[in-house]
Amino acid sequence: MVLSKFMPQNPKFAARFADAARNAHATAQALVDLLENYTDVEAKVGRVLDLEHEGDRIGREVIELLAESFIVPFDREDILSLNHELDDLVDDMEEAARKLSLYRIERPLPQMAQLARVVEKQCALLAQGMPLIEDVGRVAELRQLALQIRQLEDEGDAISDEVSRHLYDGVTEVPQMILAMRSGEIVGLIEDASDQAQRVAKTVESILLKNA
Repeated sequence: MVLSKFMPQNPKFAARFADAARNAHATAQALVDLLENYTDVEAKVGRVLDLEHEGDRIGREVIELLAESFIVPFDREDILSLNHELDDLVDDMEEAARKLSLYRIERPLPQMAQLARVVEKQCALLAQGMPLIEDVGRVAELRQLALQIRQLEDEGDAISDEVSRHLYDGVTEVPQMILAMRSGEIVGLIEDASDQAQRVAKTVESILLKNA
């Protein structure tokens, strides 16, 4: 059921999605801290994992709220989609952090931190815009935020392309090959998070346009 701007709203959904966006931003900040200050790695990876668990908790709250709510602010399918995409965003960052620990990466590629910083900026914009998701009068503002997120994704793509061009430069031994492959995988996960942030922004923008 879709509600027009003249019908009763259920602000609990906007609050949950705002919580999820803030949690995604906190996760991105934790990943940046891990990569830019690569000390106490296990503790910092643990912080990312804790935030991923918090994201899961918020996601479950959204599902429970949806199940018990007669009045919803927009399509139930859109609620499920947005909830899933926010979960995937945090999962990509968590997986990147976990692989740094699992693969015992001693020195991350500098591009990993650069990419994580891009994701952090995207998540900051999502956290800024998500509380407005039920405000049909703020479509133009949210579309501008979505544009900035897309521009940042382009920046992330350029960083990833640079890694792809040079990842195997000077690689002559099997251990070097393994390290390069694992580093490339982690870069790919952080790039996936950037792509996912754009998907979240597109979904929010679509929801608002459909209900404007």
